[in-house]
Amino acid sequence: MLRFEMVGLRYDRVGQTAAARIPRTGADRRGEAARTRTAPDVLHNISFRLQAGGFRWLLGPSGAGKSSILRLMYLAVRPTSGRLNLLGTDVTTAPRSALPPLRRRIGVVFQDFRLLSHLSAFDNVALPLRLAGRPEGQIKADVTELMRWVGLSRYLDLPPAALSGGEQQRIAIARAVITRPALLLADEPTGNLDDAQAERLMQLFKEMNRIGTTVVVATHNEALVQRHPAPALRLSEGRLVAVDRDD
Repeated sequence: MLRFEMVGLRYDRVGQTAAARIPRTGADRRGEAARTRTAPDVLHNISFRLQAGGFRWLLGPSGAGKSSILRLMYLAVRPTSGRLNLLGTDVTTAPRSALPPLRRRIGVVFQDFRLLSHLSAFDNVALPLRLAGRPEGQIKADVTELMRWVGLSRYLDLPPAALSGGEQQRIAIARAVITRPALLLADEPTGNLDDAQAERLMQLFKEMNRIGTTVVVATHNEALVQRHPAPALRLSEGRLVAVDRDD
């Protein structure tokens, strides 16, 4: 399902990975080499495997590299070094045209929600299904049921701006899981939720995992981790310092 082999990641000065830029002239190559020499690595020699249907916590303090690991997993960037195999595809060498179909099999809960302000709560959650070409009757049934489950069935027609931070977070979570993705990634998903909402969210993640979705959750909430024990990846300063193996 997911394999990191000595993966490293480095950003240049404009926020791209060093591997993402393709110099076209001698001057470009010299400039790129200079950036590569001076830009710090944000991840160093990361190696681990995650079997299909697994659940992993991704743990570590702020700046440890959790968000960078997630960005690699949802294909926002490619490794600067090493190899990354995701859902049976070698992401390191795959052509760009191979990445969109992979992304459609990945659900992501972003820390900053990334809801579309001009769409209602219903339409934000329905968007992945519409992009996949699902019939409207099925979309209405699936979205309505999931919104009821996350406790937001009264707010279907409201825009994100009319909702609280916790409500927006639940909309973002519903959007991420509505397609039953093969891989579900969550970046601090309980940060805007109270304890009761956080527990309800964990039950949703566990149910997704039970039906076969591979789940990776990044969090600072050690109490939540203790209440829901599962194998963990622990990062510090861009290095993997502990791996609880489930393979």
